[in-house]
Amino acid sequence: MGIYFTLTVLSNEVASLLVINRMNSMKLRSGGTIPAITLPLLGGGRVTLGQRRYPENWQVIFVYRGLHCPLCKRYLGKLKTLKEGFEAAGAELLAISGDPEERAQAMIEETGLDIPVAYDLSIEQMQELGLYISNPRSPEETDRPFAEPAMYAINEKGLIHLIDLSNTPFNRSDLDELLDTVEWVRANNYPIRGTYCEGTA
Repeated sequence: MGIYFTLTVLSNEVASLLVINRMNSMKLRSGGTIPAITLPLLGGGRVTLGQRRYPENWQVIFVYRGLHCPLCKRYLGKLKTLKEGFEAAGAELLAISGDPEERAQAMIEETGLDIPVAYDLSIEQMQELGLYISNPRSPEETDRPFAEPAMYAINEKGLIHLIDLSNTPFNRSDLDELLDTVEWVRANNYPIRGTYCEGTA
């Protein structure tokens, strides 16, 4: 009876871990490709992550938490001031979130951001992107789980060159440093880092 009980408990714990594993996001690999997720854009049309308007350009994708986040508003407001710098560096900008259309539109109106903004990122898509996901702290915050901040820079070959993931609203890529990094990496053909995988040369 004791052995049976122990095995049952262990089986339940393993099952719970498997469920947790399925719920967790698998982190994307530097040097890999970003999932080709297609999302609706404010103002009409759709955008597919990783697809650039000009093949020689990079694409820098910013994931923000949503309208409820004051730090996101400050961050996107700062991004607006650096838009021309990123464009001059050959980087196409995109902001995405799990907010519905009306909340994404309200965010843009509050920040004045004038880059492509996609919305309605689903939980499954957040997991595909390897994002950290949080529940709202109260109904007043938002009515759904949301992605924590992230940044992906996709190079001209369509590969993930830079990744920055956060599990809180406080830790994000410094935008001035990011712009300098994109300019320097492109000018100096700096390789993708963090690609080590055990068992490979």
